[in-house]
Amino acid sequence: MSVVEKVRPVQAPAPAREPRVRVTDEHGRRIRAWELALRYVLLLAVLALTVGPFLWQLSTSLKGPTEDIYSSPPTFLPGHPTLHNYERVADTIPVWDYAFNSLKVATANVVTNCVGSALAGYALARLRYRGRRVATLAFILAMLVPVEGIIIAQFTTMRELGLNNTLVGVVLPGCIGAMNVLLMRNAFLNLPYEIEEAAYVDGANVWQRFLRIALPAVKGTIAVVAIFAFMGAWDDFLWPLIVLSDPSKFTLTIGLNYLHGTFAGDERLVAAGTVIAVAPLIALFACLQRYFFRGVGEGAVKG
Repeated sequence: MSVVEKVRPVQAPAPAREPRVRVTDEHGRRIRAWELALRYVLLLAVLALTVGPFLWQLSTSLKGPTEDIYSSPPTFLPGHPTLHNYERVADTIPVWDYAFNSLKVATANVVTNCVGSALAGYALARLRYRGRRVATLAFILAMLVPVEGIIIAQFTTMRELGLNNTLVGVVLPGCIGAMNVLLMRNAFLNLPYEIEEAAYVDGANVWQRFLRIALPAVKGTIAVVAIFAFMGAWDDFLWPLIVLSDPSKFTLTIGLNYLHGTFAGDERLVAAGTVIAVAPLIALFACLQRYFFRGVGEGAVKG
């Protein structure tokens, strides 16, 4: 007699569940879904408040004379983009001459701040001499003094030196910033001192240790100083307005002020001038952003 065997079907193993991805913060604490959503909402709000006005000015500068910039609801994208507003700005005021003057002032400010702040910061961080703490305290106190409180003294000094109505007089008061010196000092303090001691044993003098060891290790902080110095000189309005009286030596901020007074009813030209003034700052930050974000962690030993 044949025996019929019942063969049970072999069940396939259940697929392994993928581990749930846990979002954690820098301390390893789990971030809940509502906390993550709240963070993104706040970031988008900050982005809209900071980038939104510039994008609106860019859109306004590209709108033609037939488009209504005060329509309701407002139209963000121009219907027929045109560069005619930029041509009108250049035909009305010597905007490129003003921009070249601002570029000369900003470039000189960047060079003097990078060189002077690096030298002063290294002296405060590494050299041993009497009065080093007093000098550091003097730089800290200099940051607490408002510019408006010493601007009359600065103007009197420039007049006595014969530097009124010159671009040198515009550059000189801000050639070395106290905050930039303290930034460089902190960057040099974060460097391991043993590396310089080893170079000193090998016969390196102080200039060799500064140029070959310390300075290449703080490129990020130098980029931060360069960006701050360029932005401060490029956007400065009050001091050039006081020092300069010759229209051929005006910087871009003063020239745009005249543009706003001449064309107060045409916001398209004002927006075009604003975009011309902001574009170099965006280009500079785009070129140095890699070093800028690295500047916070200066001083780490690289293998």
